[in-house]
Amino acid sequence: MDKQLSFLIEIDKLKSVLRKSPLIDQSRRENSAEHSWHLALYAMVLSGEAAPEVNIDRVIRMLLIHDIVEIDAGDHPIHESPDTEDQQRLEQEAAKRIFGLLPLGLGKELLDLWLEFEAGESHDAVFAKSLDRFQPLIHNVETGGGTWIEADVTKNQVKQRYGGPIAKGSARLWSKAEKLVDDHFE
Repeated sequence: MDKQLSFLIEIDKLKSVLRKSPLIDQSRRENSAEHSWHLALYAMVLSGEAAPEVNIDRVIRMLLIHDIVEIDAGDHPIHESPDTEDQQRLEQEAAKRIFGLLPLGLGKELLDLWLEFEAGESHDAVFAKSLDRFQPLIHNVETGGGTWIEADVTKNQVKQRYGGPIAKGSARLWSKAEKLVDDHFE
């Protein structure tokens, strides 16, 4: 139990990792722990939009752990920095360290789940990644542009950066998102 408690104490640090996205009420910026929790609820509530072969319980587990690496590697917003090899290396090291705090079997299970999410190839990971793009899109629409305005992002850039991952996970989610984007930019 000491290892599990050590891990649980360590991941409390995720509450201190601030994201660029504001809360919808715009009172402050969202933290990465809140983002992960919100995504897990998106998966529960929008589970009917997933392909039949998607296991929502696994998706929820992925979403709860997908950003844990930000404790060490930080958050890197989609509009500010492209994915780099260095960032991927930092995240891999963070995953090994943080999941390594757990007993071997559980640590490997969570590391494998995180790696599956990162690879984005399984049905579960594809849907999880679609929600990881859908939720910030909703935040940006609901805040009148939020980080899109801050980063001077165009309608075409939004569609390019969000469209593929969301549509791959759910055509209906992308249809809704695309309409929201179109309405926002008009």
